[in-house]
Amino acid sequence: MKSLLVTINQYVKDYVPSSKYGIIHYEDITISHSPQMLKGRIRLFQESLLLDLEDKDMKDIIGIREWRSIFKKTGTDPSRYRPSVEALYRRIKKGDFLNPFNSAVDLNNFFSLKYEIPLGIYDASHVREDIDFRIGGDHDTFEGLNGREISLKNMLHTADHIGPFGSPFVDSKRTAVSESTKDAIHIIYFKPSMDINECKEMLNAISEMFIQVHGGTSNHKVVF
Repeated sequence: MKSLLVTINQYVKDYVPSSKYGIIHYEDITISHSPQMLKGRIRLFQESLLLDLEDKDMKDIIGIREWRSIFKKTGTDPSRYRPSVEALYRRIKKGDFLNPFNSAVDLNNFFSLKYEIPLGIYDASHVREDIDFRIGGDHDTFEGLNGREISLKNMLHTADHIGPFGSPFVDSKRTAVSESTKDAIHIIYFKPSMDINECKEMLNAISEMFIQVHGGTSNHKVVF
């Protein structure tokens, strides 16, 4: 398995010095419709979460609160551009449960809800060489999974040699996973309050469950 070079731009370190990220590289995986057991588990988790959210505001959820703070620090208005995890939680609070898409995306959403953080899953064959965590400038954009042109100005995002492809707000269409994906890259946006050991334990848990569902092999690391 080729080792990815992952760097964090100095501007990111200056704005969010406590930020940490997880990188998991999967090989020889099989993505398909989610098995019934996984769909059932995700549905039950959403139903439980709906009950838990009845008397809660978004600011009461630690992961959302921390990621809204990061958006503010880089100059992104979190009320206009919500962290992806907050968008998921708002759907659940309204009783708008997530529809199954494919096993990788469904599991990615489950991890986001479970750990209260943004995550991104990408087709490794469409990621060109190394990955850099950056803060966007005036001309940084990509076509989002929602079909819109996404401006990344002042937004934390990931980029490869071609350009931006992912963010804790929304991901790009260019690197989306599908049932033809065999190798994938998982990016985990940890809560800044987590220590390194907590990050490593979470990476292990995410990697193990993903491999249980999809087969293949993986390696992972924390970058900070």
